[in-house]
Amino acid sequence: MVQDEPGRPDTGAPPVEPAIAAARPAGGVPAQPTALPGCYRHPERETGISCSRCGRPICPQCMVNASVGFHCPSCVRGESGGPARPATTRFGGRPVRDGALVTKVLIGINLAVFVLAAYLDKSLQQSLSLYSVGPQLNGHAYGVAAGPDQWYRLLTATFLHVAPWHIGSNMLALWWMGPTVERVLGRLRYLALYLVSGLAGSALAFLVAGDFMNSLGASGAIFGIFGATVVLFRAARQPLGPVVALIVFNLVITFSVPGIDWRAHVGGLVAGYLTALGMVHAPRERRTLVQAGTVALMLAVVLGMVLVEWARLGS
Repeated sequence: MVQDEPGRPDTGAPPVEPAIAAARPAGGVPAQPTALPGCYRHPERETGISCSRCGRPICPQCMVNASVGFHCPSCVRGESGGPARPATTRFGGRPVRDGALVTKVLIGINLAVFVLAAYLDKSLQQSLSLYSVGPQLNGHAYGVAAGPDQWYRLLTATFLHVAPWHIGSNMLALWWMGPTVERVLGRLRYLALYLVSGLAGSALAFLVAGDFMNSLGASGAIFGIFGATVVLFRAARQPLGPVVALIVFNLVITFSVPGIDWRAHVGGLVAGYLTALGMVHAPRERRTLVQAGTVALMLAVVLGMVLVEWARLGS
């Protein structure tokens, strides 16, 4: 569906053009373009790209992605005379060989919890789901409405699923969309976005229907990845049509099929979009601080929604 990965690092280097001699020899015949320099490690390979730190020419094999341009292997190892700085992706993540590791781990956890709760210990469905009953029904609050000691359900519910088709569709969507966001943002930022989106979906569901509800599933977190993908596509100036169509299609199903918790989907979508905005557009000189602040702010919003509904119920 997606032909180009969003968020591909901007080299920061000007277009490479052969150097043209300014002077013309006698007779008015232009001088021939000078040859491109050879890579400092592979002199036989001409290249127009240089290390953004030390300026040495480097070929594609020697290029190490950096937040601005490329670094040579010597600068990355600290052999150029200056302090070594780790290479990063465009938005601060570390370049890794397996750009889908966190996605694979999340899928594995979801599958393990599904097998455990659906076949080995079915009581987990009740004890871990986003279950909430206000005190208005029989004088006692249950689940999330009962207080902070039950708020763990906001997270655990995002790893539960009711049937094979439920977990199958969610994990397929996670596998399709997750690795792209993970490679661009980096593992830690991607995991933070996934968890914040899932929590925001659970919090919105509790805020809207905390007096009587029971919800579960990873859909809120996955919708958060959908929202982040929109931000990344815009930043990379990629066509938004495919991802917007995917979101619209899933929202149509959300609001037309009975039993689907639209609140978790919408909450996760908005949280993922806003979190990705903060991560992608954070200024480079304060990037880590702004990105961490964005996550902290979203967690504060989640806590605020839970506190508002808890106070309303008078639990």
